[in-house]
Amino acid sequence: MDRRWLAGGVMMDDLNDSFAGAGDMGADGSPERLHGALAHRLAVDILKNIHPPGTILPSEIELSGTLNISRSAYREAIRILAAKGMVESRPKAGTRVTQRSRWNILDPDVLGWMFETEPSEDFIKGLFELRLITEPAGAGLAALRRTDAQIKDMADGLERMAKYSLATEAGRKGDIDFHHALITATHNEALVSLSTSIGAAITWSTRFKQRRNALPRDPMPDHIKVFDAIVAQDVGLARWCMESLVRMALDDTQRSMD
Repeated sequence: MDRRWLAGGVMMDDLNDSFAGAGDMGADGSPERLHGALAHRLAVDILKNIHPPGTILPSEIELSGTLNISRSAYREAIRILAAKGMVESRPKAGTRVTQRSRWNILDPDVLGWMFETEPSEDFIKGLFELRLITEPAGAGLAALRRTDAQIKDMADGLERMAKYSLATEAGRKGDIDFHHALITATHNEALVSLSTSIGAAITWSTRFKQRRNALPRDPMPDHIKVFDAIVAQDVGLARWCMESLVRMALDDTQRSMD
């Protein structure tokens, strides 16, 4: 089984170890780690179609006995998935996997789980279409409304991205901080509310396209062009540069799938 990080820092191939004999407690003594790991396991199985929409999940008695976990940990894991729209529980009917149209696809955890299961090309394209709808417009607004402090925040993110590269966690964090500062600079509350989801989409797609090979090109020049246009308060250029950045990122991601 691949060694991948779960939500909360648990390793997938350590999952059974964290269940075994743990009762309500995870590997670090935290019940949150245990039910978070179980929610992750169930979600990935749902996304792999092991539990297709419409099917009933194993009962809390069955699963808690199999994995040697408490029923309360199972119920908390189900609550996590229900909050993300992936399952629904009804008395005497059990817990049913919901139709995909009800899932909160933009939830950062759900996005992460999606990218663990080799997402379809249609899903990838849809995610980048969302970015193309929001980010160029956001760059244009940022060019109009950015403050000096927000310019500094964007520059700081770019500096870390350039210093550490997108092959590292620190470099990817710089990239996300750049995009977050840009969206914040729009001063549009509705758009800013999408920042976490957009950041998660960028994070997971960046990791995904490097899973087999290094990035095919350096994305820094594209980011610098966006930044320079925002500094110059050139709305049209900022929009165009951001659209170009997102389209080239989509091309990179599609090539990694080939």
